[in-house]
Amino acid sequence: MKGNDRLYPSIFNPRYVSLSQLRDKTIAQTKELTSTSKNLILVDFGCGDMPYREVIEPMVGKYLGVDLEMNPKAEHHIDFDSKTTLPESYADIVLSNQVLEHVDTPSGYLQEAFRILKPGGSLLISTHGYWFYHPTPNDYWRWTSAGLRKTIEAEGFKIQSFSGIMGLSASGLQLFQDGIYIKLPRFLKPVFALVMQTLITLFNKINSQEQRNRDGAIYVIVAQK
Repeated sequence: MKGNDRLYPSIFNPRYVSLSQLRDKTIAQTKELTSTSKNLILVDFGCGDMPYREVIEPMVGKYLGVDLEMNPKAEHHIDFDSKTTLPESYADIVLSNQVLEHVDTPSGYLQEAFRILKPGGSLLISTHGYWFYHPTPNDYWRWTSAGLRKTIEAEGFKIQSFSGIMGLSASGLQLFQDGIYIKLPRFLKPVFALVMQTLITLFNKINSQEQRNRDGAIYVIVAQK
């Protein structure tokens, strides 16, 4: 889809590395969760523009976008309390893509995800460790890896996999880039982003996956009800 930077980020995008790796991890995890059946119900909980829909929808039987009333693309609307009117044990998969940091109450959001999931269903969730402030419409939370595990498990989920994207060095460079990027004239931004994203790619290799799982810019988790 033209203009879908989350799915097809340009190499001049100041989020190129994080967006590419988040996309790849999310799609790979979805393929794994849908490998035994293409007849599943997936709820995109806090769907936004549903950037991965064109790739993920063919993997499932039904794809339902859920978001605030202000999002006309959503098929089911909620208020800031995250409560849906969907039936209990409705979904096989709940996709939560970069949403948890924006919700008023993470515990309430996760409780609702747990409620609408079928027994044995899966929550595929990503959110931030190290990242800049980005309200859409609000931005409240950041997690350490241990804190995020604790937050998710406190609502009854059993974590199946926990992966970090961009390690400590790469995350530091991303924040350094962001602090300068906003001050640059428009014509310099693409070149600066390209240079910084190249450095982020290189420095990301310094950290092992185990280290990225501990100190990441983004965490991608699969948890089961």
